[in-house]
Amino acid sequence: MLYLISGASRSGKTMIAERILEQKNTPYISLDWLVMGFTNGMPECGIHDLLFPDDIAQRLWGFLRAMCESILWQETDCVIEGEAILPELVSELLNKYPDKIKICFLGYTDISVDEKAASIQKYSTGATDWLSKKPDEYIHDHINNMVRHSRRIKSGCEKYHLSYFDTSEDFNGTIDRTVAYLLGS
Repeated sequence: MLYLISGASRSGKTMIAERILEQKNTPYISLDWLVMGFTNGMPECGIHDLLFPDDIAQRLWGFLRAMCESILWQETDCVIEGEAILPELVSELLNKYPDKIKICFLGYTDISVDEKAASIQKYSTGATDWLSKKPDEYIHDHINNMVRHSRRIKSGCEKYHLSYFDTSEDFNGTIDRTVAYLLGS
């Protein structure tokens, strides 16, 4: 099974991937790693970490689609998580392989900036957390952008009949429900 987990930054995607790794021993690939590989190793491709998620998704899609199809052809279980997947792009792949892919999107459409900032601090992973090192103004701007991105993703999920989970309220409960959805439990 190929599990695709996408959505807004700080919505719980990596936490879900880590839980699937723990529960099913299914490895995961973070799209952040790929984007940083392009940013630092192949800047001529025009994919870099300073783009908005939609731009990254559009530019990365050909590569990511081919990688997903290779994973599916190999019949290897894998989780791919990250912002750089859009409902309108992945729906074609899901229609082609309906029994081999589980996908969901996460976001937060109805949360105050201050509430989300507090949540980010609470769930920060410390020294490796890139956002925790930024000034408050940057964090607030990032959250506002991600709320807008969440609304766009939610709308796309409705249009393409894909599962969307909102972590605005009951963050941990929503993460649990998303893992259960993906694993079919």
